[in-house]
Amino acid sequence: MTTVFLMTFGLFLLVIFGMALGYIVKRREIKGSCGGIAALGIEKVCDCETPCARRRAKMEQARRNG
Repeated sequence: MTTVFLMTFGLFLLVIFGMALGYIVKRREIKGSCGGIAALGIEKVCDCETPCARRRAKMEQARRNG
């Protein structure tokens, strides 16, 4: 049992180290790959009654463009 735990822990450390190394080498910000929640067709994520001014402007522009 201890051997399996140590091997799993070592594998996780290796994966985390690989991801960190890739980030350090490429010097790029981490970002999503599928467009996030907007790809699901959800208008907003927050609990606000009305969207903020920037979001309203985007919605108005999308409405004009069809």
